[in-house]
Amino acid sequence: MSLYPTLEDLKVDHMMKAQLQMESQHNVLPISQEQTEPSAPAHNTLSNMLYPSLGEYMGLELTEEMIAQNMPEYSHVKRNMMVRTPVTSGPLAGMVAPLSGQSLGLQRAQVTNGIRELILCKDKDGKIGMRVNNVDNGIFVCLVRQNSPAALAGLRFGDQILSINDVSVAGYTMEQVHKMLKNADINGIKVIVRDRPFERTVTMHKDRIKYIGFQFRNGKIVSLIKDSSAAKNGLLTNHQILEVNGKNVIGLKDKEVTEEIGKGGSIITLTIIPSYIFDHMIKKMNNSLLKTLMDHSTPDF
Repeated sequence: MSLYPTLEDLKVDHMMKAQLQMESQHNVLPISQEQTEPSAPAHNTLSNMLYPSLGEYMGLELTEEMIAQNMPEYSHVKRNMMVRTPVTSGPLAGMVAPLSGQSLGLQRAQVTNGIRELILCKDKDGKIGMRVNNVDNGIFVCLVRQNSPAALAGLRFGDQILSINDVSVAGYTMEQVHKMLKNADINGIKVIVRDRPFERTVTMHKDRIKYIGFQFRNGKIVSLIKDSSAAKNGLLTNHQILEVNGKNVIGLKDKEVTEEIGKGGSIITLTIIPSYIFDHMIKKMNNSLLKTLMDHSTPDF
């Protein structure tokens, strides 16, 4: 089964499949050399019968005028005969995404929940550049400093640390883990990490007036607009915005987060986490630390 980043991708893919099916039903066999007269009218009737039937498909209107008026960002899909763009390699392999598949933000924000091994070192000050906290007997990264060894190794807010130098940290306190890291050697610190188990991503499309359809306060989603892309694609209230198109926005002011969404293009991918988990993870940190120390750089891809 194919995966679709957004409901819009799913609908457009259905349209393309319907178009291809309609085209296959009207394929004309090649004319043999003995044939002297055409077996079909000279004018092409396919275009006259194809789109009227698709116009009723799932209640979608597919005329050029309606697409240009209501979905200008999708008009190139129809002009290019709606050729799908399957991703054949990388973490998105197999994902059918005619609209969102080439979104860099979607690729940067990918949450796998998989396990990976990292080798960390300390900087000249003997620091790794991260802080952790305990959640339900698990140890989670709650701060990553920009340009620190932790950031360069790819650690992100919400990563779960499973072991340090082959010692399982399940049930450890924050203080115990910080002490382990402090007493570790300068180089060759082996850390096993599960990729952000509490987090998920939601990809959405801006409408013709550049709105996605949700409101937030202090980074927390507080309301959804009915029938908006946010609502249709499963965004939830009482969730904290962690990333916009893969860029960490924790600790930033709402105005700054809004600016990131505004300049993020027509396709926006938010990384979110339930607010009660987020509040627990940062409860021992001052908000100024999140703003000044957190890695807010745009990740490389």
